[in-house]
Amino acid sequence: MPRPHDLPALAAGVAQRAPRSLARAISLIEAGHRDADLIVAALPRGRAAHVVGVTGPPGVGKSTMTSALVTALRANGRTVAVLAVDPTSPFSGGALLGDRIRMGGHAVDPGVFIRSLAARGQLGGLAAAVPAAVRLLEAAGFDVVLIETVGVGQSEVEIASRADTCVVLVAPGAGDGIQAAKAGVLEIADIFAVNKADRDGATAAVHDLRAQMRLTARPAGAWRPPVVRCSAATGAGITDLLAAIEEHRERTSRDGTWAVRRSARAGAEVEALVRAALATPIAEAVAERAGEVVSGHRDPRTVAAQIAARFGA
Repeated sequence: MPRPHDLPALAAGVAQRAPRSLARAISLIEAGHRDADLIVAALPRGRAAHVVGVTGPPGVGKSTMTSALVTALRANGRTVAVLAVDPTSPFSGGALLGDRIRMGGHAVDPGVFIRSLAARGQLGGLAAAVPAAVRLLEAAGFDVVLIETVGVGQSEVEIASRADTCVVLVAPGAGDGIQAAKAGVLEIADIFAVNKADRDGATAAVHDLRAQMRLTARPAGAWRPPVVRCSAATGAGITDLLAAIEEHRERTSRDGTWAVRRSARAGAEVEALVRAALATPIAEAVAERAGEVVSGHRDPRTVAAQIAARFGA
């Protein structure tokens, strides 16, 4: 951990997008260290980055797609940060780093920063440190922040509240439209990308998703998620996918959706921090009073009301 007198130098390194400084600052975030907030506060407020979520079931090609998007964005002169949320190692508690291995080709590019974050049991396919890490990377001046979720199937819906644009990857033969609806992806997707489009079943997957979109009720004039056929491995269709991402940003900026999402995201982060701060004292209070319920001296509802009153609820 950097000592307090190291913080100005660390903040200066973050402002210059120095990889080592960014990595150390994100480590502070993962540790829940207050100094991480001080670093962000010391940086000038710049233009908001475009936060793009890349999600989908395991094996759909999220890491390869993220790498392909980085290549396309860099070709357009954009600086890119990647937060790859990996499964947690049962031994070390850290990320398994599989995504960083697949993106090794960007390791020496000064316009790209890649960091794996361990999910550490967090539901929804994201790590708890993601919101603060995104704020840090925005403050560092990156044009685009790509968030790749862990790949946990039907629980990967949290990304919808953490990204400006949510790209849901679908693989040919991964299931029919009913399965897609069951997984909730119809609700969270801003863009569908049918990856591995050179495989059998890709055309059917595209037609099925488009049919599902036609059946999904949306307000008049609202964004209707496009379905893009592409292949991250070969690069086919990546330009079309990037164009759809840019179009979504422009549309949501014009109609006010962008600002609404940003406000909701800030509120969710504050709420999560409040819940975390109250979790331990509430758990201690519950443990103290649980015996009263077991003995029959108090009913659970009365004990709960008294504990809530103790915390001002």
